[in-house]
Amino acid sequence: MDNFVECIRLEVTEDQQGFVAKNVLSLAEAKADGVSQPFAIYADAQMVGFVMYDYEPKEHRGYITRLMIDQRFQGNGYGQEAMRQVIGRLRAIPACQELQTGYMPGNDAARHVYESFGFEKAAVDDDGEIILRMQVRPST
Repeated sequence: MDNFVECIRLEVTEDQQGFVAKNVLSLAEAKADGVSQPFAIYADAQMVGFVMYDYEPKEHRGYITRLMIDQRFQGNGYGQEAMRQVIGRLRAIPACQELQTGYMPGNDAARHVYESFGFEKAAVDDDGEIILRMQVRPST
């Protein structure tokens, strides 16, 4: 239970508040939907962030739905490493053909991280979120 409290206390900077859902909401979403995989991001024994993803078998697509690094630990490569590990987990699913993520306009840090892995802009959803996709393997 200490892990839960520690996770919901993580915060992004004030100017990033509108870019990512609070961790408590993400954890509630994961509990309710039963498919999202939430993980705390650690540097040694220190929790530094949070990531959540899922895989949709009917679409052959993995979704990276949350990535946040606490304001105290940003700029240390933790977001990059978390993305590397999540992408690796989703690529390990043999039927996974594509990955999808997104960010809100103005969130240049997220855009930079996602584009550095090869994600490309695919659409803008009804809420204005910029949707990015990356092919993992050809569709069969």
